[in-house]
Amino acid sequence: MRIALAADHAGFEMKRDLAAALATSGHEVLDLGTHSTAAVDYPDCAESVAEALRDGHAERGIIVCGSGAGVSIAANKFPGIRAAVCHDTYTAHQAVEHDDMNVLCVGARVIGFALAQEIATTFLAARFSGEERHTRRLNKILAIESRFVRA
Repeated sequence: MRIALAADHAGFEMKRDLAAALATSGHEVLDLGTHSTAAVDYPDCAESVAEALRDGHAERGIIVCGSGAGVSIAANKFPGIRAAVCHDTYTAHQAVEHDDMNVLCVGARVIGFALAQEIATTFLAARFSGEERHTRRLNKILAIESRFVRA
């Protein structure tokens, strides 16, 4: 799977390690930076992943910041992006299976690398169930989004 991966300065080291682990697992990783611990703004990281998904350069995205919250908030501003902070494997697969989440957000200051890797693996293996109740709910989310998208 093609994965767009980005981080701010707080998530740089975890992003670097996730990129290596994902590539070793056979995924194609599009590393969108940052490439150091020099301060950067997390909305820019979220935008780079959102645009990679929207442009078809990646199938899923992973963004790392200090808490995961900031990048999740920023990523969800982009039409077609469904991002969530996941610090456990249940949420990582359930959010894909029920909500068709396409961007995983994690906090490098909240969890360690081993758990982040397990969460990422779970996220990437999960698929949207397509069950009627989940499709109905997703369609409601998409309808809300479409009311506020400016052409």
